[in-house]
This record gives sequence, structure tokens and C-alpha cells, in this order.
Amino acid sequence: MNAEFRRPAEPAIALGMTLATAAACWAAAVRLMHGMDMGVATRPGASGFFAATWTTMMAAMMLPGAAPAVARHVRATGGLRTALPFTTGYVAVWALAGVVAYALDRPHGSTAAGAVVIAAGAYELTPVKRYFRRRCREAAGSGLRYGWYCAGSSGGLMAMLVALDVMSPLWMAVVAVLTCAQKLLPAKTAIDVPPALAIVGLGIVIVIAPSLVPGLLMPPGT
Repeated sequence: MNAEFRRPAEPAIALGMTLATAAACWAAAVRLMHGMDMGVATRPGASGFFAATWTTMMAAMMLPGAAPAVARHVRATGGLRTALPFTTGYVAVWALAGVVAYALDRPHGSTAAGAVVIAAGAYELTPVKRYFRRRCREAAGSGLRYGWYCAGSSGGLMAMLVALDVMSPLWMAVVAVLTCAQKLLPAKTAIDVPPALAIVGLGIVIVIAPSLVPGLLMPPGT
């Protein structure tokens, strides 16, 4: 196949490779997190383990929504070889976010977790969130810049994940769906406000009646 025929297929190849990488990272992340899920009592573990697990989680969660951006980047630059640097830069931003999460993590209870969730929901309604969300949906010149915009857009949701249970495949999936939807869907009140209000409502429930949220509290004696 000559270059003339290969080039139109390169964005589709980049899209498929990005999604395949995400799928592999999902399998690896679930395996790494096995036995670590303890609700709000979950601890991140040793720094090396957390770094490996967090980076794998971020690739699993964030690459599906970023896959169209990778394809657009390949189309704009005219070469499949640019997909790897773009993707690596994007994931590197999220890996750096893990350093911040690890440094700030402290033992906490359901009240603190609920407060973080309420704050995360409120952040979804701010102008700062709307700015980063819009920029995250636009084409970016580099993976680092694209990652910066998307981290700004999804920072509240990631704080919610860390507060609730950073090693929970369930919460990981919930946040992954929300972040993916925000990358792919236009920023509209009808799309953005209901999830934000639901997140605030979840936070209120966690503060008032944490036992109503499955998996949030470990049974006494465990």
C-alpha cells in the first residue's frame, strides 16, 4: 500500500490503537486494584505502586475520550508517527496529577468525602470549568497542552474519585463515563447541569447518610 492510500487511513488507525490501549489499561488497572477497594478508608499504598496504578488508571479512563483528538492530531500533522508523542504527553499530564493527589491525600471519613463531592459538583457549574471544558474539546497542538486543558476540565471529578475511593473500579467507571462524555458532547446547559446537580446531591447524601452509598463504608471489624 503506497503513502497516498495509507495516509487517509492513518487517523482511523490512530483511533483504533488509542482505544485498544485504553482497553488493555482497563484490564491492568482492575488487576492492580484488586483487594485495595476499602471505600473512604482506602489508602494509596507505596508511592511506586500508586504511581504505576494511577498512570494505568488515567490511561484507561482518559484515552477513550481523547481518541478523537489523537485522530485529529494525526490528520492535521499528516503522520501516524505523531500519535505516540501526543498520547504520551497527554497521559504525562494526568500522571503528574497523580503526584499532586498522592501528596495531598490524607486519611478521611465520609463527611470530608461528601464535602469534596459537593465541591466537585459546584465546580462543574463555574466559568473556569466551562473554559477548560471548551478548550478540551478543541484541537490542540500538543498532548501536553491538550492534557492541561482536559485536566482543568476534569479536575473536580478526579478529586471526587480520590475522595470516594481511588481504588474502586465502580467509581473509576463512573468518572470515566462523565469525563468521556464531556470530551465528546457540546457544552450545553441541558447536558452539563443535571450531572453537576446529581454530584452535589450525592455529596449531600454522603454527608447525611453515608451508609446509603454502597461500598463507601467498610463493615465494622473489617
